[in-house]
Amino acid sequence: MIQLLFLVLCVEIGVAFFLLVKVGPLRELVMKSLDQVKLGRGPATVKTIAGTMSVIFMFHLMNILKIQNKGNKLGTMSPMDQVLWRTHLLEASLMGFTLFLGFLIERMHHYLRKLINIRSKVGASKEELEKIEKEKQQLKEKEEKASKEITTLQNELSKLTEEIKKLKVESQEKDKTIETADAHVVALQKQAADLLLEYDRLLEDNQNLQTQVQKR
Repeated sequence: MIQLLFLVLCVEIGVAFFLLVKVGPLRELVMKSLDQVKLGRGPATVKTIAGTMSVIFMFHLMNILKIQNKGNKLGTMSPMDQVLWRTHLLEASLMGFTLFLGFLIERMHHYLRKLINIRSKVGASKEELEKIEKEKQQLKEKEEKASKEITTLQNELSKLTEEIKKLKVESQEKDKTIETADAHVVALQKQAADLLLEYDRLLEDNQNLQTQVQKR
């Protein structure tokens, strides 16, 4: 029994050491092994073993107290009682250390698993943050590009507005010129009509004169 307890204690010390100190891939191997132990019926089995060891631990403590009480009543302990007392004390000490280390290993595994999950989340958050920063930079570049394009379009719009104003002024001047030309054409047409009427009158007078000359 004592050899078995020493072996279990040494194994627990090794597991606790590899959980505390990262030596190559050994910590990951120990973590995966403990994860497997906590799957399925593992927790129930571990609790059963721990409960049995606790009962045996209490049994050894009771035997230690009985032997001490017997020695106190007799004033001294017999060699057999001394051997039994030391054996029970050694086994109780080994079981106590074994249970304590088992509890520490379980807590260390629990908090290391939490720490690993937190680090993975932090890593994912950093990747998301970098992605957001990259998207933000891209949006900023697009915004700057759009701002430059808007400025260019505004300048072109201003130029087009000025050209439209110039064309409007030129159009108004041409309209005035056309109106003046139309008025001049109307005046010329009226003058031509008057001249035509005068020509007809003169032609009629000429014919009348010729008629009169022929009659004489």
